[in-house]
Amino acid sequence: MADAPKRHIFVPDTQVRPDVPTDHIEWCARYIVEMKPDVLVVAGDWFDFPSLNSHELPGSIPMEGRRYKDDLDAGNSAFRRFCAPIEAEQARLVANKKRVWKLRKIAMLGNHEIRADRVASNDPKLFGAIGSQDCDFRDFERHPFLERVWADGICYSHYFQNTHSSRPIGGNVENRLTKVGCSFMAGHEQGYLHGSKTLACGKTIHGIVAGSCYLHQEPYRGAQGQRHWRGLIVANEVQDGDFSFMDVTLNFLCRKYEGVPLQEYMVRKYPMGDWSHL
Repeated sequence: MADAPKRHIFVPDTQVRPDVPTDHIEWCARYIVEMKPDVLVVAGDWFDFPSLNSHELPGSIPMEGRRYKDDLDAGNSAFRRFCAPIEAEQARLVANKKRVWKLRKIAMLGNHEIRADRVASNDPKLFGAIGSQDCDFRDFERHPFLERVWADGICYSHYFQNTHSSRPIGGNVENRLTKVGCSFMAGHEQGYLHGSKTLACGKTIHGIVAGSCYLHQEPYRGAQGQRHWRGLIVANEVQDGDFSFMDVTLNFLCRKYEGVPLQEYMVRKYPMGDWSHL
């Protein structure tokens, strides 16, 4: 007899750093509590670690004032806030002797978390003093960068590599489905790509790439590269890799929990910011 269908929620890259708003973290957590998935997956790049950005020169203006500890504290604090409503709800159900919420919690490391490992590798005197081990993912399963994690027939990874290089598989979803060869979800890439493919054997596989669950702008993307999709992915009726999926935008979550559209909320709360991208 086949297992009962499951529900998964996938949290794309949050890129938390000290100087960005994270109001959406609580909205995401409240929605997860409401939906009570069976599997919760954090895509990686929860932490941004701008202090360790190797693409900027030491002493350059973008690196001025950056501190590893500040970056680490920002990401760990946001993750505690994310977990608090989930942990409280699980404890409440146990205390009230109601149905236990059995939740598999998966946290994958992204290329931003391993910035800390790369620094330690390049300067051995820092080994043990700095590294991705400082990222506190609490009671989540912790999976190394680019490890493939399976849950109910869906393969999760921060991104999927080309077989003959270290570069991510690119192109449209149909191309990625052909190369990955199974149902998958990945983060890393801003925006939202999704698609399905029915194979000759009768099996349908689905591919989702969603790498943005944050409110801020990313300066490296320039003025024309900021209006990408931002939100969560919910997979319903997950069974042996087949599922139906829906995207839950941060605008929807803001309307649901704050009662106003996202851009209006941000302008009111952070009037000095530029929120035209939302």
